[in-house]
Amino acid sequence: MILSKHEIISAKAVAGILADSQYQPAGADLSLRAVFSLESAGAVDFDNSERKLSETKPIGFGSSGWLHLKKGAYKISFNEAVKIPSDCVGFGFPRSTLLRCGADIRCALWDPGYEGKSESLLIVSNEHGIRLKRGARVLQLVFARISGSKGDTYSGRYHKENL
Repeated sequence: MILSKHEIISAKAVAGILADSQYQPAGADLSLRAVFSLESAGAVDFDNSERKLSETKPIGFGSSGWLHLKKGAYKISFNEAVKIPSDCVGFGFPRSTLLRCGADIRCALWDPGYEGKSESLLIVSNEHGIRLKRGARVLQLVFARISGSKGDTYSGRYHKENL
């Protein structure tokens, strides 16, 4: 079952959302905090013993608060801290305006119990690029209740990241 706006608010699942416009009937909008270029290759293995994250470099917003990104892949972070309830998972979807401008956001599942200011992958497919303003609402986070949840919660490397 998808959590409603009122259930999200009462669960305090997202912190730092100040505008009512960020709450949607079936989710909450996350806004853009920072954009990073990918500067090296990463490495992924089975047990994470040889995992290596790609090095990144922040891309600054101009004095007007705008940023023009060329076609390519970028790491982004969000302003809002998320606290996924222990009986829920979170799914992130790009806002439709972002898609209509030729860009997409890819993200992993937000596990039960995850807390942090998450990061995602922004893919700009538009040959002309995209302009983004600092604080733009770019992702809608939807929460789904897990049927028969045993209370197992996330305890991985990214728990409480960017807080």
